[in-house]
Amino acid sequence: MKRWVAVVLTAALIAAAPAGAKTLRFASAFDPNSLDPHALALLYQTRVVSQIYEGLVNRDQDFRLEPSLATSWESLDGAKRWRFKLRPGVRFHDGSAFTADDAVFSIERALAKTSQRANQLRGVTDAKKVDALTIDVVLAAPDAVLPEKLWLVAMMSKAWAQKHNVMLPQDYNGRQETYAVRHANGTGPYMLDSYEQDRRVVLVANPSWWGRGGKGIGNVTEAIYTVIQSDATRLAALASGEADFVIDPPFQDVARLRDDKRLKSVQVTDIGTQYLGFDQARDELQFSDVKGRNPFKDLRVRRAVYQAIDIDAIVAKVLRGLAEPTGSFVSKLVDGYVPELDRRRPYDPAAARALMKEAGYADGFGVTLDCVNVTYRAAVCQAIAAMLAQIGIRVTFQPSPSATFFPKLTQATTSFFEFGWSPGTDPWAMLNNVVRTYDGVASGAFNGGRYSNPKLDALIDAIRVEPDLAQRRQLVGGALRIMNTDLPLIPLYRRKLTWVMRPNIHAVPWPSDVLELRWVRID
Repeated sequence: MKRWVAVVLTAALIAAAPAGAKTLRFASAFDPNSLDPHALALLYQTRVVSQIYEGLVNRDQDFRLEPSLATSWESLDGAKRWRFKLRPGVRFHDGSAFTADDAVFSIERALAKTSQRANQLRGVTDAKKVDALTIDVVLAAPDAVLPEKLWLVAMMSKAWAQKHNVMLPQDYNGRQETYAVRHANGTGPYMLDSYEQDRRVVLVANPSWWGRGGKGIGNVTEAIYTVIQSDATRLAALASGEADFVIDPPFQDVARLRDDKRLKSVQVTDIGTQYLGFDQARDELQFSDVKGRNPFKDLRVRRAVYQAIDIDAIVAKVLRGLAEPTGSFVSKLVDGYVPELDRRRPYDPAAARALMKEAGYADGFGVTLDCVNVTYRAAVCQAIAAMLAQIGIRVTFQPSPSATFFPKLTQATTSFFEFGWSPGTDPWAMLNNVVRTYDGVASGAFNGGRYSNPKLDALIDAIRVEPDLAQRRQLVGGALRIMNTDLPLIPLYRRKLTWVMRPNIHAVPWPSDVLELRWVRID
């Protein structure tokens, strides 16, 4: 019944559109979960929120950093202060002007305790207004690449936040409900029309957007983002004409969809990586039959898990070849990538069993594996569970919707988990968010296993402040080598991102798997 209502409403919206309007109906398995731009730092939220809100910087069609609400920037005081010149004439969707007061407020809000963007701003101590269109970002120590860290830090209206009592970000983990969760007021190319959680988001073009008419800008006047978790239903929507574009087609259907002359597909390798993570903090492993011990604190057990997984078979059979196995924690698109670390440890169940025996777990142990309940990720987790059974690790597979899974990750209430991280081209944010020691303030927000290594922490902190880019790359290589040895996580694979659409739709594929509506053109 709900699906029928959605179809009727979609048809009604299209019928009511003005002549010349271009409506894009795109579908995905994931709900954005919240429209508060500082509450979450998840890909599935970014796909929607980045159409509405903008930062001081953005990325161009080649995924390179470019000016957005800041037109230029320069480092001062040996890179301990950065000055940003703001774009004049920009207005929020409610018609109010974007000024330095809003920029200062937004950075302060993004630094708040409930903000998942606070981690990427580690080292920022203050934001100061210089004049109506200039701000300074002040740091505790020099930071040669600060502008990279401001990507996806949304600019919000201070007056709007005050009016609606959302001066602080939503406490997502605490399941707080605020006005900013279902309402929005950005400066971006699209304005929010409506948001029905777990069903759809309707966006309409912002006629006053400062970038309107620029090179490469598309012609979509309305975008309807529909959440369809079922793979079969998502493809049925594409086949029936209910959807024009599917961001995440099921792996098993991609080859067929590529051969379908009624459709068009584009593909790019993901800049992100999928990992397995472990609880490495508790002395006794939860959600397990082990008593008084935590096997994942033992490197030999983590190595055993690594060598028990035949990732080539998973890529070939489960992911239908639409991924690349990797031993590296970051993509070659990330600055500081070390090519030789991409070689994986060999798949070797016999060696894995020997490691388990050496660690004192010859009879294995039971543990729960948490995973997002999206088809391909669940299938990968099930395949991993079967492989680990061969070395005595008895896995109970626990799939959950993203709204349940991600709080488990950020609150470290999971023993064993599969997750992915999509970085920008700078490695620091990934390192600081995912493997640096959790401090509850500005580090380790997505360190779901609460792994801690002081030597690695020191390198990550040095990467943040090193002004010489060549030396910085050396530090990144050092951090990646420690991770390769110590295995805070197990790198698995990178997807070959595939988007499927009608032939009259032209889109720019980003390696972050975000469809930027500003560049979509419909013939």
